[in-house]
Amino acid sequence: MTKRTIMLVCSAGMSTSLLVTKMQKEAEARGEECDIFAVSASDADNSLKEKDVDVLLLGPQVRFMKAQFEGKLAETNIALGIIDMKDYGMMNGPKVLDQAITLMDQPD
Repeated sequence: MTKRTIMLVCSAGMSTSLLVTKMQKEAEARGEECDIFAVSASDADNSLKEKDVDVLLLGPQVRFMKAQFEGKLAETNIALGIIDMKDYGMMNGPKVLDQAITLMDQPD
């Protein structure tokens, strides 16, 4: 199994850190090898250059940036999604991890 890289983008990069922790615990429990991290929207471009990202999930507070990221990711194989507001609010790591895996496993 290959290691998957999941990048979460939020407005400041802070609020999502708890969600990252919950997703990492769930990935470990499932035996999934994942590098999961959160960045602020302003740092997203740098992270995309530095890491081999498989999926980018936007926090609900930056969902308005989806079209902007679609343009940036158009020439890549990076999947893009928006974290469900309820799952984000409940910090539901398993559900958000499921979303990321589903997006990565979809054919191009």
